[in-house]
Amino acid sequence: MNITLRQIEIFLNVVEKGHLTQVSKDMDLSQSAISMSIKELETSIGRPLFDRINKRLVLNEVGRAFHKEIKPLYKKTLDIQTEFQNTPNKGIIRVGASTTLVDYIMPQIVCKYMNSYPEVRISLKNGNTKSIIEMVREGLIDVGFVEGSVNDPEVLKEKVGVDELIVVTANEAFTKSCFIDSLASERWVLREQGSGTRDVFLNCIKDKVDSLNIFLELGHTESIKNVLQNKNCLSCLSKIAVENELKDGKLYKVDVKKFECHREFYMIYHKNKFHSGLFDKFTFFAKKMITQILEGK
Repeated sequence: MNITLRQIEIFLNVVEKGHLTQVSKDMDLSQSAISMSIKELETSIGRPLFDRINKRLVLNEVGRAFHKEIKPLYKKTLDIQTEFQNTPNKGIIRVGASTTLVDYIMPQIVCKYMNSYPEVRISLKNGNTKSIIEMVREGLIDVGFVEGSVNDPEVLKEKVGVDELIVVTANEAFTKSCFIDSLASERWVLREQGSGTRDVFLNCIKDKVDSLNIFLELGHTESIKNVLQNKNCLSCLSKIAVENELKDGKLYKVDVKKFECHREFYMIYHKNKFHSGLFDKFTFFAKKMITQILEGK
């Protein structure tokens, strides 16, 4: 039988007051419940802790040694409990984010939050949308941030922003105004299956393009941008992922007629997730910053 905190609490009260009647009154427990708790504690230790003298429980030599060791430990336990109950600014939170978010948004959020609250540690994991949803469902992370569809009965979602996907290339010859179907036979490099970016783009063009010439699939947006430098291919990526390249003239936005491709960013968490003070404070901060970043503030 393992020693419980409740047994320790009762033990310390009995030591302090001596009479079961007073302990019973103070703790709103029956005397028999208190006696049973003391007996169970003594059974766990394997030796009596009290001498029963004149209807009083008096610590014996074993009990005095046990009391000396256990009292500071119990106090420390209460201090820890109080600290974590009363402050949302200490602890570890496990965060997951899909590729676009983990590369271009989450680092700013994580660094700023931990600079503001140095006793908080954030563990950041990355993956595509499908894998982040799986991590949430299995309890491997506390909260996830993803793009693309989320359709899992175990996972709750909150919209935190809207992103724009654009067709990009390094070849200026592709930048003239055109329809998406006229580009279908060109060489396309897309994210891997399970990627929110890929799923949203293909769903956006499904009624306009019968078959897209996907010659390469990669698991990372930065890798796609490097491949695009050969100037013989196109891709569809998040606008925030290519802002610098567009500004520097390394990539160009293709003027695709009647093509508007937007996707929603979601914060996701398990439906049975306990919302601690730390969880609520961090998620509020993250949602606010995502909005500011997407609005260019």
